[in-house]
Amino acid sequence: MELNGKLIWITGASSGIGEATAKRLADAGATVALSARRAEQLKEIEHAIGERGGKAHTLPMDVTDKDSVTRVGDELEDLGGVSALVNNAGIMPLSPLLSGRVDEWERMIDVNLRGALYAIHAVLPAMAKRESGHVINISSVAARVTFPSAAVYSATKAGLSAVSEGLRREGLRYNIRVTDIQPGAVDTELPEGISHERVREAVRENLYAEGSPILRAVDIAEAVYYSLTQPDHVDINQILLRPTIQAD
Repeated sequence: MELNGKLIWITGASSGIGEATAKRLADAGATVALSARRAEQLKEIEHAIGERGGKAHTLPMDVTDKDSVTRVGDELEDLGGVSALVNNAGIMPLSPLLSGRVDEWERMIDVNLRGALYAIHAVLPAMAKRESGHVINISSVAARVTFPSAAVYSATKAGLSAVSEGLRREGLRYNIRVTDIQPGAVDTELPEGISHERVREAVRENLYAEGSPILRAVDIAEAVYYSLTQPDHVDINQILLRPTIQAD
């Protein structure tokens, strides 16, 4: 599928995988809609895309606020309708269950799972009506392997993968394609959101040490691009990619 003229909505677009994906898809001719809470960063990315000859729209929102997400979905319909949604917004404040950081658990559920569902809800009726669309959910290898201190994070990502498969089956009659992308360790700012000091240092030492040959955000952006550009009769259901050095 050619991306020229396609409107693609990316959540969590203010940094990392979202930013890299926005630039990759805009370079390929798509018009990208950039959503996140950090409006200033989104504007900087929109400007950078414009300087490269691409097209982007900044549409700030909080994925945990259903009304905010619905409003952006309506704005996107006014722009011609979403061809594809890249559900990328996510957080990873890892901690042992015994530490009892319930607020962080709830925030992960709100952002990683409920927020993705809000975005799907905002675009799905129009996609079904047009009988065309593609939803890409950025899950994690943690959907498959539950690491110590990652029980709740893994639960949210496994839940997102389950939503992907359910949506794929429901979307068959409407020609809606669904892709579940499960990256291993990626060099992004996610580990900086770990407030539990011991866990944060362990994560840094084991996978995120400076110069570690882990995945880059652009690697995930390429997986998104690959999924989107397959012929209409091909649906890439799931992509699992790890750094070569990552065992689990």
